Amino acid sequence: MTTYTALIILSGLVIFSYLFDLISKKTRIPAVLLLLALGIGLRFLVDYIGFKTFNFLTILPALGTIGLILIVLEGALELKYDKEKNKLILRSFFSALTILVGTSVVLALILQHLSGNTFSACFLNAIPFSIVSSAIAIPSASAMEDHKKEYVIYEASFSDILGIVLFNFVLNNPNIKAGSFINLGFETLSILLLSVVSCLFMLYLLSRLQHHVKFFLIISILILVYAFGEQFHLSALILVLAFGLFLNNANQIKLKWFKKYFLYPKLGRDLRQLFQLSAESAFIIRTFFFVIFGFTMNLQELENLQVLEYGIVILAAIYLIRFLSLKYIGKTDLLPEVFISPRGLITILLYYNLPDNLKLKGIETGLLFLIILGTSVIMSLGLLLSGKKEAPEPIIT
Repeated sequence: MTTYTALIILSGLVIFSYLFDLISKKTRIPAVLLLLALGIGLRFLVDYIGFKTFNFLTILPALGTIGLILIVLEGALELKYDKEKNKLILRSFFSALTILVGTSVVLALILQHLSGNTFSACFLNAIPFSIVSSAIAIPSASAMEDHKKEYVIYEASFSDILGIVLFNFVLNNPNIKAGSFINLGFETLSILLLSVVSCLFMLYLLSRLQHHVKFFLIISILILVYAFGEQFHLSALILVLAFGLFLNNANQIKLKWFKKYFLYPKLGRDLRQLFQLSAESAFIIRTFFFVIFGFTMNLQELENLQVLEYGIVILAAIYLIRFLSLKYIGKTDLLPEVFISPRGLITILLYYNLPDNLKLKGIETGLLFLIILGTSVIMSLGLLLSGKKEAPEPIIT
């Protein structure tokens, strides 16, 4: 492949992604489905002409991780805190926790019945399918009413964070003991302390930098700290959410020493620029991630009736548990929130982090595609049918 051919392909993918975004706004078809279809189509074309490619699976986890960070940051930078939102935050947290644990347990029991494997292995495989994808949910809520959009942002972000915590906890503790929970508490306190220190440092740095390029530096530091946290099995996504919330609400902190050293006149302008940069960067990363995932899919797995059986049962369990949780725990509007339960980037990332010896037969990329397709279509139909008043317009996912 020549340099110019690569440039044509890369720029073409971005242009297609932008067009898919416009189509999504008009038709309510999530752009993620169009991106996956584009990736699948490119794979057929490459195989037909015999074009040689490298193993894209080697870069997929890194792309997905960066995309997840940027998407959560983008969502957090839109959230304004006040005391009246405490109930909203608590409801979204407990709803996300209930849905995550409830769905994981039910899916584990289903997978155990279908596969005959141990409950612990089935539970670990069930966790990725139990997490709401903020990469799809947050952009899809962009045109909803403010209180509904905030609920979706909080719930999706909490779902990602709690899902990663639960996944790492189960993966690193094959035999759960009392000491396992002590370690979990220590790790949680550690990431909270790291979040406080990092937020203060990055805001101080942002206020002092005079160079015309500074936002990519801040994002790079955020990714660096996230990566270090994950290396020590800390749920560093908490840091990303905390950083976005902290920046967007820093002016509410009334401490004199804080105002003196951290607040500065151009903070509002810088926040708008950081939000725009994170949004556009997330757009690019999402584009390449989902196209590559579609490109690397093995479509022959969809011919397996076991995959279809697993998919239908998993989808039924996902929406039943979500309905019950939103009704009795979240105590929020059921429409369209009950439909906003997409699976996507985080499901794929955690699947690729599963050790080969713990992956269940039948839980493969074909099933991932089926669940992503099913939840995205259901979300699209739900948004379309449930709210002409809101007229939500899902954007690039």
